Amino acid sequence: MSALWRIFALIWRDERQALLRGALLGVLVLLAGVGLLALSGWFITAAAAAGVVGAGAVFDVFRPSAMVRFLALGRTAARYGERVLTHDATLRALSSLRVRLLRAYAAAPHDRLVRLRGAQILNRLMADVDALDGVPLRLILPVLAGLVTQIVAFGVLWALAGWRMAAWVTLGLVAGSLVPLIWATMAALKPSRRAETAAQAFRTRLIELVQTRSDLAVYGQLWPLREGALAADAKRQIDRAVLDRIDRLTGFALSVLGTFVAGGALALGMVLAQSGAVEPGYAAIGFFAALALMETIAPLRRAVAEVGRMAQAARRVQIEAPTAVMPEGTCWADVLRIEGLGFQRDGARTPVFCDLSLSIGPGETLAIAGESGAGKSTLLLLIARELTPTDGTITFGMMPLQDWPEPDLRAQVMLVPQRASLMAGSVREALRLAAPEATNADLWQALDSVALSTVIRAKGGLEAHLGPRGSGLSGGEARRLVLARALLRRPAFLLLDEPTEGLDDDTARKVLDGIRRHLPQAAILTASHRRVETDWADRVLTLPYGRTFAPPY
Repeated sequence: MSALWRIFALIWRDERQALLRGALLGVLVLLAGVGLLALSGWFITAAAAAGVVGAGAVFDVFRPSAMVRFLALGRTAARYGERVLTHDATLRALSSLRVRLLRAYAAAPHDRLVRLRGAQILNRLMADVDALDGVPLRLILPVLAGLVTQIVAFGVLWALAGWRMAAWVTLGLVAGSLVPLIWATMAALKPSRRAETAAQAFRTRLIELVQTRSDLAVYGQLWPLREGALAADAKRQIDRAVLDRIDRLTGFALSVLGTFVAGGALALGMVLAQSGAVEPGYAAIGFFAALALMETIAPLRRAVAEVGRMAQAARRVQIEAPTAVMPEGTCWADVLRIEGLGFQRDGARTPVFCDLSLSIGPGETLAIAGESGAGKSTLLLLIARELTPTDGTITFGMMPLQDWPEPDLRAQVMLVPQRASLMAGSVREALRLAAPEATNADLWQALDSVALSTVIRAKGGLEAHLGPRGSGLSGGEARRLVLARALLRRPAFLLLDEPTEGLDDDTARKVLDGIRRHLPQAAILTASHRRVETDWADRVLTLPYGRTFAPPY
C-alpha cells in the first residue's frame, strides 16, 4: 500500500487544487443522495401520519418538495463537476507519470536497458499508467469521500433519530463492509497481478508478431508465435474470470449487508416510534438513509479487485532523484582522467579489463584498439556513465564522474554507439532531436562535416522522409546521419564506437577529418577496428582481454 500512497502523493502534488475540489464535490454528491432519499422517506411518512391524525390540510408540502427538487438537481450538477474535475486532474497527472516512467527506463543501468525490448517498454508505459488511474478515481478519493459522508450522516441521524439509529446504520455499514472488502482484496491480489502480467505478455507478443511477420513467415515461425500470443491471452481470460467471480461475490455480500442494515433500521425505527422516542417521520429516516449510504461502499468493489494490479504498477513507477547542482569552478582543463579502472560483469570469472589508467585533454584524439571482446565498447559505456566500474575512478573536469548532474553531463559528453537509432520522420526532425534550436545552416554544416550533404540534397533535402530505423538510407548513410546529429550537440567530449563502420576508406577519412574540423577543441575517443581510424588518432591504446592494458603509443 505504501507504493499506492506514493503514487497518490505524486498525483496530489501535481493536481492538488483540482483533486480537492473534485473530492469536495464527491462528498456533496453522496450527501445529496443520502439527503434526497432520507428527506423523501420522511416526507412520505410524515404526510401519511398527518393524514391519519387529520392534520393533512395544515401539513406543509411545499418546502419539503422544493428541497427534494433542490437536492436532486444539486446532486446531478455536483456529480458532473466531480467527474470533470477528478478525471481531468487524473489524466494530467498520469501524463506526468508517463514522463517519470520513461525517465526511469532511460536512467536504467545499461546491462538492463539492452535486455529490454521496444514492445516491452511500450507495454509498461501503457499498462502501468492505465492501471494507476484507478488510484485516485476508484480507491483513495471514494474511500475518503465515503468516510466523510458516513461521519456527517452519523451526526445528522443522531440529531434526528437518536444515537441508537445512528450507531446501527453507520457502524453496521462501515464495520460490516470491511469483511467482504478485505476478503476481496486478499483474494484478488494474485489473480489481478497474473492477469496484468498475461495481458502485457500478450501485447508484447502481438506487437513483435506484427513487426516481424515477414521474417517469421519466411522461416515458418508465424503460426507458432501466433499460438504463443493466444496462449498468453487465454491465461489472462482465466484470471479475469476469477476476478469477475470475486467481484460478483463481493457485490452480493454488500447487497446482503445493505438489506440487513436497512431492515434493522426499519425495525428499530418502528420500535422507537411506538415507544414515542421519535416521531414516525424521523424514525423512517434511518431506513432510507441506510439504503442511500450503500452508495458510499458499493463502488469500492471494483477498486479492491484491482488493488494487486495497481500496486504492481505503482512499484515500477519510480520518482526521479533530486537534481544535483554543479559546483562552482568546474573546468575542463583535463577533460578525462582514469586511474586504476577495472570492470567485471556479474557472474563472469575474469574481468573485462583491470588497472587501466589514461588521460586525454581538449583537442586530443585517442583510439581504443584491441580484439573483439577486449572491452572497447565497455570502456566507452563506463565513461558515458552507462555502466558502473568495479574498481578505480573516472574524473571529468576535476570532478568525479558519479557526481555530475545528469543534464550537465549529457550536455558535455556525447556517446555514439554502434547501433544508434533513427526514427521515422524527416531528415530535419532526425537532426533536431539533438539540437531543437538549430538553424538550417547549422544542419547543413553538420551534414557537410560527415560528407552527407550531397546525398541528402539528392534525396530531397532536409524534408526528405525517413522510414522506421532510418529506412531509405544505406547503412553507411544512416551512420553518418547519426554522427551529424551528434556534432550538433557540440560536446566537450565525443565518444565514437566504430564511427566509420560501413564506409570505404576515402569516405571514412573525409568523415573523420570533418568531425575534427567541426569540433576542434573537443576531446575525441574512438573504439576502433579499422586502420584508417587508428592512423587518424593522435594516440592509440590497445586493450588485451582480461589483463592489464598496454600503454598508449
